[in-house]
Amino acid sequence: MSLRESTKTTEPIIELRDVVKRYDTGGEVVDALKGIDFAAKPGEFVAVMGPSGSGKSTMLNVLGLLDAPTEGTVLLDGRDVTDLSDEEQTKERKRSIGFVFQNFYLIPTLTATENVEMPTLFGDDPDARERAEDLLRRVGLGDRLDHRPNELSGGQKQRVAIARALINSPRILLADEPTGNLDQKTGRSVLELFLELTEERDVAIIAVTHDPQVSKYADRTITLVDGRMQDWEMAGVTDQ
Repeated sequence: MSLRESTKTTEPIIELRDVVKRYDTGGEVVDALKGIDFAAKPGEFVAVMGPSGSGKSTMLNVLGLLDAPTEGTVLLDGRDVTDLSDEEQTKERKRSIGFVFQNFYLIPTLTATENVEMPTLFGDDPDARERAEDLLRRVGLGDRLDHRPNELSGGQKQRVAIARALINSPRILLADEPTGNLDQKTGRSVLELFLELTEERDVAIIAVTHDPQVSKYADRTITLVDGRMQDWEMAGVTDQ
């Protein structure tokens, strides 16, 4: 019996339409993405799998407004954001998108709370400290607020990174190999947290991964091969 049901009926929050990403690598032109059509709805958890070099990270960068497509359209809340200025893209990322990376990228001299606060430091946000502490409690680190990264386990570091990604209340969470540096048990706890975020906060989560365990928790899994995409699995978690 499935533990995840794909019953999302709302409009997509993020969408790619016929997206091509082309790189010129010094005389050779490489198409990293070849006509990608993709959409994710609020509260949906999508896993993106595929071999190295298949275009997964490029797709994540385009979704996160970190890289512009060569051709095609990126829609956020139904609005075309493909050709926004750098300043406008930065505002959209801060407003709507959180990022979780495989290597955590925590600042070693800062506490867990201070690391979570980092995305708010360039704005006037008097509630940031309280919100950071609340998020750390939410991810099970209420007793680690003042610990520095070298005092945390791999799973705890990943939870700090997730809390940091949520500090600006994003509606989209983009995760690059979120379980890549974790053991299986810790990876499961992170994926269970992702499910809670989709269900309780209606966050859309898109996770690029090589880990088959991720697809078991996702509403659906897509595979990229040579820059092209296909759906191959829906509503993954099943009783063992």
